[in-house]
Amino acid sequence: MTFHLITIFPNFFDGPLSHGIVGQAQKKKKISIQIHDLRGFTQDRHKTVDDRPFGGGEGMILKPEPIFRAVEKIYGIGSGIDRKVILLSPQGRKFNQEIAFELSMCQRMTLICGRYEGVDERVREYLTDDEISIGDYVLSGGELAACVLLDAVTRLVPGVLNKDSSRLNESFTRRNLSGSENHQSYTILDHPHYTRPESFDGLKVPELLMSGDHKKIGLWRRKKGIEKTLKNRPDLLQYDRLSEADKRLLELKLEP
Repeated sequence: MTFHLITIFPNFFDGPLSHGIVGQAQKKKKISIQIHDLRGFTQDRHKTVDDRPFGGGEGMILKPEPIFRAVEKIYGIGSGIDRKVILLSPQGRKFNQEIAFELSMCQRMTLICGRYEGVDERVREYLTDDEISIGDYVLSGGELAACVLLDAVTRLVPGVLNKDSSRLNESFTRRNLSGSENHQSYTILDHPHYTRPESFDGLKVPELLMSGDHKKIGLWRRKKGIEKTLKNRPDLLQYDRLSEADKRLLELKLEP
């Protein structure tokens, strides 16, 4: 997969995209990232990328011409089924794990990092395939949002993580942790994780996790994931939507 990032701050990405999973994915050649300086697509000596809004108002607006030129240079004129042009902005649809999975199927993706008061509306209407927001708040620009989206999508690209289970068993992934047909699949948060030592300052790891009983461990993990989701993210899951099997699971005592 190839990511193209269009920005007025090309050096912004030097650190965030060089480390962790994203950095490793580039070394393994599972993804490639190309940064495009928007000012390089201007045609005036001042390299102007913004201008005042028609009709008055505060702030400046990113001009359409440099953005159109940048995308045309990246893809050529026309559209393609294996590419997406995405504008990062607070007005877009809210990013989530389902969208990340959807985007991970794409071969080529261009992320336009908005700035100032936004971009000329003609970019939205005639150039982009999608408009995405990472949350109900306003950032100074789309660069941070691009990093978030790129990281979330990269970890879903086949071969990036060492095990497929690492990406399939994370929070917000629809899954049946127990492996039983009696348990419905929900979008739930990840279950609690523990590692060595078994006891730290008197705080002990649940004995069940060290029992070797993988069926019970699977049930415990599903139960804890559902409990955490009901408590922290009731917008994702409500008790009334649970299957009868999962309601019984919540009442089941699995730990000694």
